[in-house]
Amino acid sequence: MRWLFRILGFIFLFYLMPAGCMFAQHKANKGNSSWWELRRDSSEQAPPAADSNDAVIQVYAARAARWRGSFGVHTWVVTKRQAEKRYTRMEVIGYSVSWGRDAVRIRNGSPDSYWFGNRPTLLRDIRGAEKVEALIDRLFDAANSYPYNDTYHVWPGPNSNTFTAYLARAVPELRLELPSTAIGKDFGEWRQIVSKSPSGTGIQFSLKGYGGLLLGLEEGLEVNVLGLTAGIDLYPPALKLPAVGRIGFSDYRRFDESDLPSP
Repeated sequence: MRWLFRILGFIFLFYLMPAGCMFAQHKANKGNSSWWELRRDSSEQAPPAADSNDAVIQVYAARAARWRGSFGVHTWVVTKRQAEKRYTRMEVIGYSVSWGRDAVRIRNGSPDSYWFGNRPTLLRDIRGAEKVEALIDRLFDAANSYPYNDTYHVWPGPNSNTFTAYLARAVPELRLELPSTAIGKDFGEWRQIVSKSPSGTGIQFSLKGYGGLLLGLEEGLEVNVLGLTAGIDLYPPALKLPAVGRIGFSDYRRFDESDLPSP
């Protein structure tokens, strides 16, 4: 029985307690503003499209709206080709499905806007010319072939983070490490118990997002329990906690075209 108490203690310490603390903090800090009054303007992290001659790919994460933000984030991908003067934003929107529309939204828009009052974090920034343009083509192809375009579930997925992880696996040159708070990133069908990690640098075992294990050069070690992820990253070093996120050095890196592998 001692081993059982140790497992339960581990789950409480590294999963339930961080999630509970974040939920309590959310309830304590809950404002009186209605959702339409919350900030949706630019956070000014993306280069102005009209002034940039580079092709650009960026990935953002921001705390989700309302109570969901105490546990997880919403992620999205933005692109801009060299000749374009506007950004294209790719993401999954849950209410689109409830209205009978496609989950995937691909449209021009602000690349780095606040998400219902929550400032986004820039996860990846890649700039260049021909190589980046080719990656953008592949991102559009992957977005148009997303297999859950008519389905959305906050937990354990498929949701917006499932979509971003799908794009990352389709274009491993992004070397994208999604945060531990990206609930849904590990979702997959039962036939996909073993797959590449989102960064393309490792392998993961996932029981449809309800539990699993991931080991990768970018992600480090992650253990998923009921959709909540805890783990350790060795480079750069950090502790990953459910609901809390990354504690330690940031994993953000900007890549230029010279950093990308040759085709």
